[in-house]
Amino acid sequence: MTTIDSIGYARIARTIRYIDENFAEQPPLERLARVAGLSPAHFSREFRRWAGLSPTQYVKRLSLHAAKQSLAHDASVIAAAWESGLSGGGRLHDLFVTFEAVTPGEFKTGGTGVTLTHGFAATPFGRAHLAQTPRGLAWLAFTDASGDAAVTELRSRWPRAHLARDDAQAAAMARRVFVERAGRVPLHVRGTNFQVQVWEALLDLGSRGPLSYSRLAEAIGRPRAARAVGQAVGDNPVAWIIPCHRVLRRDGGLGGYRWGLDRKRSMLAWELAQAPA
Repeated sequence: MTTIDSIGYARIARTIRYIDENFAEQPPLERLARVAGLSPAHFSREFRRWAGLSPTQYVKRLSLHAAKQSLAHDASVIAAAWESGLSGGGRLHDLFVTFEAVTPGEFKTGGTGVTLTHGFAATPFGRAHLAQTPRGLAWLAFTDASGDAAVTELRSRWPRAHLARDDAQAAAMARRVFVERAGRVPLHVRGTNFQVQVWEALLDLGSRGPLSYSRLAEAIGRPRAARAVGQAVGDNPVAWIIPCHRVLRRDGGLGGYRWGLDRKRSMLAWELAQAPA
């Protein structure tokens, strides 16, 4: 079972980026270990703990899928391999996700009378800030900044809610989402009607394969609103579960990602590693 380890995440993310950019050279273990700044044996253990397979096995898996895919000049190899290997494969964590948005009245009041229990926890993709209402998970955001900055962002989303700090509860939710990957995870999100439409489409279509902004726009009946859809994707309040990291450019490139392209690349790589061979 995958363990949560944020300490080694930066090394893994750096190495995944190197693999993506130098894939054609089929970099050997020793070179990847140098990129990570570790000995080959130590790096191999760290990568296996993070991905569930050895670096050599991962590169072979990537090779298998990429060999089946015709890549555009600027396409991400990992994104293309993920598209080839996981399209139609469903969610890789067996979560039962229920989605609930605040009512228009609740949206207008900005969370008045709502208590948000929030805290920080380790994840396979670095430190995260999580917040829950009594009705479900309202916030999951990766944070490389100070805790104060993360809390300020949460307050901007729920300006009149009461915040109560509980890191233990945040850690328990992180384990359920990233390690146990099972059980019921209710979501309780705050957004405009348009944003909620996009997030629901992400939950639905993201379980079936790769996405583009235009495909999401068509799914919500607004085919000319791809740019607005992109903005709503960028405002996703619950990372990973609402899978905005699965939105790619039409040419197979990574596109953008609110929490950084290295993190997006690592998420796709982790999912590819976790998928059945």
